[in-house]
Amino acid sequence: MSTEAPRPTTAREIVATLTDASLEEAERLIERYAEDPRKQVRHAVEVARRRTARERAERERVLSMYAMQRRLGGGGVVVGVDEVGRGALAGPLTVAAVCLPDEPVIWGINDSKQLSPARREALAARIAEEAVAVGIAHVEPASIDALGMGACLRRAMAAAVADTGLEPDCVLIDGNPVHAHPAERCVVKGDAQIASIAAASIVAKVTRDALMVAFDGEYPGYHLAESKGYGSAEHIAAIKEHGLTPIHRVSFCGNFLETMRLF
Repeated sequence: MSTEAPRPTTAREIVATLTDASLEEAERLIERYAEDPRKQVRHAVEVARRRTARERAERERVLSMYAMQRRLGGGGVVVGVDEVGRGALAGPLTVAAVCLPDEPVIWGINDSKQLSPARREALAARIAEEAVAVGIAHVEPASIDALGMGACLRRAMAAAVADTGLEPDCVLIDGNPVHAHPAERCVVKGDAQIASIAAASIVAKVTRDALMVAFDGEYPGYHLAESKGYGSAEHIAAIKEHGLTPIHRVSFCGNFLETMRLF
């Protein structure tokens, strides 16, 4: 006795089935109902065809990121690295390092700047579940003022890789050479091209954003939750009115104050 679910027959049932179908099932249903003469079904098939084309292109985009990771990283342990907060006026420089397995693929992974906050949060949680290892490093504003961004970036990237607990055969870094690791390989716009770098960009962004939201409660009036420490008009106006807090980078804020006053 067959246990296969009955096929939808009415136009309404077919439309509902097409709307809720997974990518693979929708593609089968499109082929099945492509010649259906009913107007409602024809419209639903066309909508499903556009949706599946978008989903198929998105899958190909993500798979290409994993393929490039394998091509550049070789067969050994590969760690992707990215930073956030380099240009901020307040808060730390944050670096994440992520090692991803080939499977399962994390669908939707992308440069964090291309994702909504809710999507970044969801993907960060998935990365935490599926990653072989994740490392995080922060550099506080006082160190940035004392040492400069270049030295701090190099130190933070090395620390984030070390925090994974791995001995990577290849360290893929977004941007230009940093000289943070002997196995470093840099890729301009790598956060949009390589899965592990994209994962690192998401983890770094979500981690630092949470810190800035917490700082907003500690230093109210600076709009840190909204600006994340970057130079928004509201943040700059608050600096001019109230002076600097201990989490501001003095070396970044000289243009906004004639005399700097600590909070």
